[in-house]
Amino acid sequence: MARLLRVPWNLRFLEALPRASRSRPVSGALGTRARHGDAGSLTKHEPSLAKSEWRKKLTPEQFYVTREKGTEPPFSGIYLNNRESGMYHCVCCDSPLFSSEKKYCSGTGWPSFSEAHGTSGSDESNTGILRRVDTSLGSVRTEVVCKQCEAHLGHVFPDGPGPSGQRFCINSVALKFKPGKA
Repeated sequence: MARLLRVPWNLRFLEALPRASRSRPVSGALGTRARHGDAGSLTKHEPSLAKSEWRKKLTPEQFYVTREKGTEPPFSGIYLNNRESGMYHCVCCDSPLFSSEKKYCSGTGWPSFSEAHGTSGSDESNTGILRRVDTSLGSVRTEVVCKQCEAHLGHVFPDGPGPSGQRFCINSVALKFKPGKA
């Protein structure tokens, strides 16, 4: 007799998506899709640099993380224990991404934030980030990328502090910190 395997709901959802839409950016806590050519899109895309130009602009580690979707080793990032007030910007395009006011110690080894800068309740349309489905490790995760230049920043998980319950787990090497008022 055939044995039935139970497929988690999120994998069934992913399989139901057309392949082309799986790589489209997802914006907002409710998963609203932002399409690059839509008139109503708040995506601020500039023409992306060629791979060779990114290599010239970034350090090898920055290039690996932001352009090749890598990750820095846990507990190695320069901003992990940063407690200064200020704003964290994208290392590639300088877009403001996260405020130090929303940074907290998650104990995971990467800088963690409870929300992106510009979030209003569950609305992330005025933030500098986009969410994307990531199945690269055989499980479904939510990747966080820069809305301006599509740099890979890290991932967001549903195990953060209230009220949002989110943990933005972000690579230090993808960020540039600017001290000042957050």
